[in-house]
Amino acid sequence: MSKVNEKQRNFTIPLILGSTLFRIGFFLFGLYQDAHMEVKYTDIDYLVFSDAAKYVYEGGSPYQRETYRYTPLLAWLLIPNAVDEKLYSFGKILFIISDLITGVLILKILDLINISQLKKLILSSIWLLNPMVITISTRGSSESVLTVFIMAFVYLLIKQKVILSGLFAGLAIHFKIYPIIYIPTAVIYLSNTSNSKGPYYILALINKKSILFTISSVISFTSLGTLMYKIYGYEFLEHSYIYHLSRLDHRHNFSVYNISLYFASALKSTTNFEKFTLDFTTLAFLPQLVISAIILPFVFTKKSLTTTLFLQTLTFVTYNKVMTSQYFIWFLIFLPFSLRNSKLLGENKVQGITCLLLWIISQSSWLFFAYKLEFLGENTFFPGLLLSSSFFFLSNNYVLGTFIDDLNRNLISDGI
Repeated sequence: MSKVNEKQRNFTIPLILGSTLFRIGFFLFGLYQDAHMEVKYTDIDYLVFSDAAKYVYEGGSPYQRETYRYTPLLAWLLIPNAVDEKLYSFGKILFIISDLITGVLILKILDLINISQLKKLILSSIWLLNPMVITISTRGSSESVLTVFIMAFVYLLIKQKVILSGLFAGLAIHFKIYPIIYIPTAVIYLSNTSNSKGPYYILALINKKSILFTISSVISFTSLGTLMYKIYGYEFLEHSYIYHLSRLDHRHNFSVYNISLYFASALKSTTNFEKFTLDFTTLAFLPQLVISAIILPFVFTKKSLTTTLFLQTLTFVTYNKVMTSQYFIWFLIFLPFSLRNSKLLGENKVQGITCLLLWIISQSSWLFFAYKLEFLGENTFFPGLLLSSSFFFLSNNYVLGTFIDDLNRNLISDGI
C-alpha cells in the first residue's frame, strides 16, 4: 500500500467512525425528546412516510395517507416501520445509513481530485460532520436516500461508466423530479464541444457515451414510472409529479413566493382565482428551469462538472416556489467539490465569510418571524416574513453570484 493510500485510510476510518457516532447520538437524543418533551424531534414527514408504509403493508395505496406526495418506492422501503412497533425507527436508521453512504461517495469523488489529504478531510467534513445534515436525516427526512442516488450517478459519470450512471440518474429523477436538471450537464460533460459553435455545438453533444447515458436514464425513469402507474394508476402521477406543478405550500416555506402562495391558498376556492392560481404556480418554474437546466450547464460544465451541479442546485432551490430546510441538503452535497480550489477559502476568504454570514443571518431572520407566527400566534406575514424571505432570496443570489465569479476566476481546471 502506498503512503498516500495509508494516509487516506488513517483519516477516513476515524472520520467515518466519528460521523457514525454523532448520528447515533442525535438519533438517541431524538428518541428521548420524542418521549419526554412537548416539542417533538421527529419530522412530521416521517409520520407521513410511516403511515403510507402502513397502508402499503396492509395491501392498500400509500396515497390513502393524505399529504403523501412521493413515489410509492419510498413507502415500500419503509414497510418494516409498519410490521412491528419495535421497528418504527427502521426508516430513520435507513436514512442515517444513506447519509453515511453519501459521505463515503463524496470521499470517493474527492479521491479522484488532486488535492491534499488534509483538504479532503476538511471538505468531506462539510457533509459528514455537518449538524444540519445530521439533524435532517436523524429526524426522519428521506433526502439522504436521494443523495445516495445522485452521488452514485455523479461518481459513475466521472468514472465514465455511463450506463450505470444513467440508471442512477433515472432512479433519482423518479424519486424526486428535480434531478432532471442534471441531464443536460451530464450530456455536455460526456461530449467534446470545445471547438464547436452554433449548430455544430448541438451536433457535438451526440456521441456514443451521451446516447448510452440518455437511453439508460430514460429506461430507468420510465420503467419505474410504468411499474408504479400499473400498480397505483393515475393517483401515482397526480401525487408524485403533477401536484408539484401547482402546489401552494406556504407553511415552513423560506421561498420569496411564500406570501403569494399564502394568499393564493386562501383564495383558491374563488372561481375567478382558479385560473390565475394555476398560471402563477406553473409560471414560477420558468426562470428556475431556464437558469438551472439550460444556461448554467451550457456555460460552466466544461469548467467544472461538480461546481456546475452545485450552481444548478442552488439556483433551483433559490428560485423554487417552495423551499424548506430539507432542500438545503440538495446543494450541500456538492459544496465540498465547489470549495476544493476556491479562492473563497484563501485570498477571498472575507467574501467567503460574508456569504456564510449572510446565508445564516437571513435564514435566521425568517425563522424568527416564523416562530412568532406559528408558536406565539402573532401575525408576522407583513412586514416580517415578507421582508425576511426577500432578504434570504437576495442573500442566496449573492452567494450564487459569488460562486460564479469564483469559478470564472479559477484558472485550475481538472474537469471534475
